[in-house]
Amino acid sequence: MARIRGVSLPTAIPSSQHLRGVLLMLGSALCFTANALLIRALGAVQAVDVWLLASVRFVVGLGLIFAIYRVGPEEFQPLRLYRNRRLISRGIIGSLGVYGYYLTVVHLGAGRATFINNTYVVLGAILAVIMLRERFGALLAIGGVLALAGLGLLTGVFASGAQVSPYDLLAIAVAFGSAYIVVTIRQLHAEGEHTSTIFAAQCVYGLLLCLGPALAAWASHPPLAWVLMLVAALSAGLGQITMTRAFRDLPVGEGSLLQILVPLGIALGGVVFFGERFAAYEMVGAAMILVGTVLPAARR
Repeated sequence: MARIRGVSLPTAIPSSQHLRGVLLMLGSALCFTANALLIRALGAVQAVDVWLLASVRFVVGLGLIFAIYRVGPEEFQPLRLYRNRRLISRGIIGSLGVYGYYLTVVHLGAGRATFINNTYVVLGAILAVIMLRERFGALLAIGGVLALAGLGLLTGVFASGAQVSPYDLLAIAVAFGSAYIVVTIRQLHAEGEHTSTIFAAQCVYGLLLCLGPALAAWASHPPLAWVLMLVAALSAGLGQITMTRAFRDLPVGEGSLLQILVPLGIALGGVVFFGERFAAYEMVGAAMILVGTVLPAARR
């Protein structure tokens, strides 16, 4: 048992609990995939300011919390958002990471930004070894390397030939932030914080960061754009809730690795909904992602 301020984290997770965590994380990946595809469809309708996109996401997230959970000592505890330092750091760093990722996508391209951001899988697993005393076994290491290599092929990052820029450094900082966040979520669960309170931290502090700039750059949007924004935000909110809950049952490295399925899902969605095609090397990359993500989870 690993201990965090007197709270025990189980190092051996029962099979039923592990299966529940895997299924929740797969559901989360599906929701995040839908979010990305809806935002892509939104771009074909009208360009929307990133601050507004983020603000809508956080508002809908708070709405989900009040719709799904009850306010009280056993579930959502709003006052904890301002009293628990881990919740505060989770909220601030998480909301900065959302905006930072969008910014790097604009300046580096979706492929390069996604690849660098997803290195948080390995960074988080290493950080969890140090902070949570989780295991970093051979299967997890092999799966992580295989999945990241497949992601590199799928996103074309190895063939881009782009020069290193300050936005690459920003993308690395976002990856470190994401690694810190997933470890913090696991710590907060160990301390007894509820999923709804952990998720609310991102929404509340995200709104504090994004709402002002969103209102300052306000512009009119057609009804279809609002529908796509709201449905995309709903998908992201459900994805974040299920991911947060899944980390109660899964170690950081294994849970994070399953999220690499999101870029694969986005690529498949591009084929199905936007008429794109896979090159041969992209198909190899997709297969590597599938094998790499399934390998550690399927060991049970």
